[in-house]
Amino acid sequence: MSDLLERLRGRGWRLTAQRRVVAEVLDGDHVHYTADEVHARASERLPEISRATVYNTLGELVLLGEVLEVSTDGRAKRYDPNAHHDHHHLVCSQCGTIRDVHISSDPLSALPEPERFGFEVSEVSVTYRGTCPNCARA
Repeated sequence: MSDLLERLRGRGWRLTAQRRVVAEVLDGDHVHYTADEVHARASERLPEISRATVYNTLGELVLLGEVLEVSTDGRAKRYDPNAHHDHHHLVCSQCGTIRDVHISSDPLSALPEPERFGFEVSEVSVTYRGTCPNCARA
C-alpha cells in the first residue's frame, strides 16, 4: 500500500473506489501530475471515473494537507503527494518537468535577519529552474 493510502486510512478517510484510484495514481517519487493527467491515468484503472470526481478528490486531498498544489510557472496546477516531507522543486524551463529536491540545511538560514524586514517567516518555498537532461540533449 502506498504512503498516501496509508496516511488516508490512518485518518479514517472513506476510501471509495474512485478516491482509492486517485490516491494510487498519485503514488510514487517525483509525482507532479495535473488534474487532467490524474484523470487520464485513473481512467485507465477505473474507466467510469469522472473528471469532476478527480477534481473534487484532489481538492479534498489538498484541504486535508495530504497533497500539495504546486504552481511553478503559470502552467496548470500540479499535485504533489510529498506533503509531509520538507522539499523544494527543480523545474525544467523547457518541458516543465518537476523533481523534488531534499535540502539538508535550513533554507531560512539563507535569509539574513535584516532582509526579513520584521516579518515572522512561516514558510519557505524555493524553486530551482534549469534544463532537464532530456531537453538538454534535444
